[in-house]
Amino acid sequence: MPRLFIEEYTRALTGKTVCIACREGILRDNFKAVIDDIKLLNRLKIKTALYHNIANRFANQKYFRLLTERLPETRIVRVQPDVDFYTFVLDHEEKVHKLIFLERKALIDQLGQKINAVTTQYVRQSIGAWGDLIANTNFKGVMERICARIDSGYYDRVHILQAGKDAIKYELFTIEGFGTLIANNFVERFQQVSSENDVRIIEGILNLYKAEGFLKPRTQAYLMEKRNQFFVTLIDDIVVGCVEKKSIDARTVEIAALAISTKFRNQRVGVFTVQAFMETMRKQGFTHFISLTKNPNLEHLYQTLGFEPCRRPEYAERQAASPGVAMYFKQIP
Repeated sequence: MPRLFIEEYTRALTGKTVCIACREGILRDNFKAVIDDIKLLNRLKIKTALYHNIANRFANQKYFRLLTERLPETRIVRVQPDVDFYTFVLDHEEKVHKLIFLERKALIDQLGQKINAVTTQYVRQSIGAWGDLIANTNFKGVMERICARIDSGYYDRVHILQAGKDAIKYELFTIEGFGTLIANNFVERFQQVSSENDVRIIEGILNLYKAEGFLKPRTQAYLMEKRNQFFVTLIDDIVVGCVEKKSIDARTVEIAALAISTKFRNQRVGVFTVQAFMETMRKQGFTHFISLTKNPNLEHLYQTLGFEPCRRPEYAERQAASPGVAMYFKQIP
């Protein structure tokens, strides 16, 4: 079960609106799960709206009654069955922080991997490859419209999730996320760790990398003790990446424990984090940077940033502590 960060992530949603759009068949099949997730948002004082297109038949009256009884704080909008559901939702919501579409299946790429956080430009570049993989044929055509509405500033974030138990909760309150996030205003901020909440999220991110076998374990006690040596990248005031400072000598610092939330991988958050860390360290007098990793993604990242594989004699002791792990080096003015 993914670890939840309710308190930490709620701060970024306070006073904002989360709109959920769910078609009739999907809502009927996942009724309790959707209601439970929206009730959680309401308890957290997050504004909510629910769009659905359940037909106004006698057999469906129980759904209307339950929606009214169980979601008194939620704005509920019923879309007429003869109206295109997606067009109606996209045309009737303006200035919404998060718009969530609940679908039968998650969006996947041509390799069968779940699509995480992407920009509208990336969607437009990739939709040709994804097209046949989108289960709902009606949804294929709406992707461009979603991108246009984001570009025009109507929505900050659009999420596309596979409907199911805890789907919305896992998307909004876990490091990994649950579905696809489309947005453009990913504004990164880099700073030293400032709170125990930061430490808890760092621990969660590092545990994901530890599970993949790319990082040595770091206990919460270690993170608390060394918190002044850790720096974080934030998006929407939420920690999405981290890096640890390890001083080697007067001019050399090691880039350690570099890790990015799975939701924001492949969005150049790693590039931003390394560059921001190097600039911060340069101001402290460091000009030589090393990092040891066996993660192929980080190896590619370092090479992209001009690091070179090395076995420099002045770092032999550090290399010996991690036998068989590649060391990368870069010097800056």
